[in-house]
Amino acid sequence: MRGFFITLEGGEGAGKSTQALLLEQALLAQGKRVLRTREPGGAPGSEALRGLLLTGGFDWSPLAETMLHVAARAEHVAKTIRPALEAGVWVVCDRFSDSTLAYQGYGQGFDHATIAMLSGLIGLVPDLTLVLTVPPEVAAVRMAERGLVADRYEKLPPDFHAEVTAGFAAIARASPERCVLIDAAGTREETHAAIMAELAGHFRETL
Repeated sequence: MRGFFITLEGGEGAGKSTQALLLEQALLAQGKRVLRTREPGGAPGSEALRGLLLTGGFDWSPLAETMLHVAARAEHVAKTIRPALEAGVWVVCDRFSDSTLAYQGYGQGFDHATIAMLSGLIGLVPDLTLVLTVPPEVAAVRMAERGLVADRYEKLPPDFHAEVTAGFAAIARASPERCVLIDAAGTREETHAAIMAELAGHFRETL
């Protein structure tokens, strides 16, 4: 039986990585086989491209940047995600194709149709996408508390991040059968409970 593919999306400071870990732990506790992964990254070649995209210091053209994300995704899907799904493993991924549309499309203004065409080449759509939403002031506090060096996307101005947030909302509205908006402004436990409630409804015959 094929595994299920769950993605977590949202802007900076939304808590995706934390919630991906909690979701992995919850599914493991239910006896599921689970793979937790991330984008850009998740395979050796994809991780190399992650370094170029997040910390490489290059001023990419919009098309080049989009294609690098898609290239990293193609390798990730071929080497990591698809084999796991075919083996019956549940895959929990921190970001996927919606992030490319939100960041490169809505945030940076690149052509949405081109992004859709390139994303379509991957040939994989999540079974469920959890879009975490937080107010900008909450996101700012969380990012400051991390104590990490900001990557090139995190350094972009507030207007960019506002467009990304609006982009994720638009993506969720356009695909209600797949995307669910999750209010992630509360505690991590509250957000996790909301996620598990959505999973119980979406996968009610398998959980």
